[in-house]
Amino acid sequence: MSGINYSEKIPNNVNLSEDRTLQRALEQWQPNFINWWDDMGPEGSTDMDVYLRTAVSVDPQGWAQFGHVKMRDYRWGVFLNPGEQDRKIHFGDNIGEKVWQDVPGEHRANLRRIIVTQGDTEPASVEQQRHLGLTAPSMYDLRNLFQINVEEGRHLWAMVYLLHKYFGKDGREEADALLQRNSGNEDNPRILQAFNEKTPDWLSFFMFTYFTDRDGKFQLCALAESAFDPLARTTKFMLTEEAHHMFVGESGVSRTIQRTVDVMNQLKTDDVAKLRAA
Repeated sequence: MSGINYSEKIPNNVNLSEDRTLQRALEQWQPNFINWWDDMGPEGSTDMDVYLRTAVSVDPQGWAQFGHVKMRDYRWGVFLNPGEQDRKIHFGDNIGEKVWQDVPGEHRANLRRIIVTQGDTEPASVEQQRHLGLTAPSMYDLRNLFQINVEEGRHLWAMVYLLHKYFGKDGREEADALLQRNSGNEDNPRILQAFNEKTPDWLSFFMFTYFTDRDGKFQLCALAESAFDPLARTTKFMLTEEAHHMFVGESGVSRTIQRTVDVMNQLKTDDVAKLRAA
């Protein structure tokens, strides 16, 4: 389970080729995702050569490789952590029972709503940040932005896989709707209001990745304990990618504060107008 198969149209480590119905359904969804990325992803980035990391395994000791790829050629796929043998539910009414490999009927609606809501946040943040590449302070910042964007796109794939595999026709319809809603759209907005707000500048982006992604980390940590084992396994790998997003926020805020303090000391002032002019 740790290695990822890049020979298939959709890279994966879930033996997708053994489930032809699921494979065809995801391959039919894939062009819609690419169209969404071209329309709503990072503006003007389609032909850019970008230095990005790509998952090659789900082993936390060596899960990624780095290389130059065109943004349009990035290989999004489906990656789950290996299952734990005899994993048990360790809280709630079902404590001590084996974790669920399929969705119990009585929890179907709630689990679907959790997965849809999580999935909806992933493309939403890409949409919120799509113009930032045009004003990147440095190549370092541009690379970090694009890395976050492609990984948010992959997190969307993680939730779409669960919807397609475990929720039938309802799941397929929900997966389609994830590409139909858009951040800030008056008629068809994203589910959570925080993902309908604008991210107009890089300080807003740093604050978003510092605070909102940190909140997202705790959400993913909770889902990684889910009694629905496929959800737990996919969010555990998402957490591996999420760590970089929070680093970008923390380091970005720190650099902004340091630069502000340096200019204050240089000009011997705390006048905001003078600091901005500098």
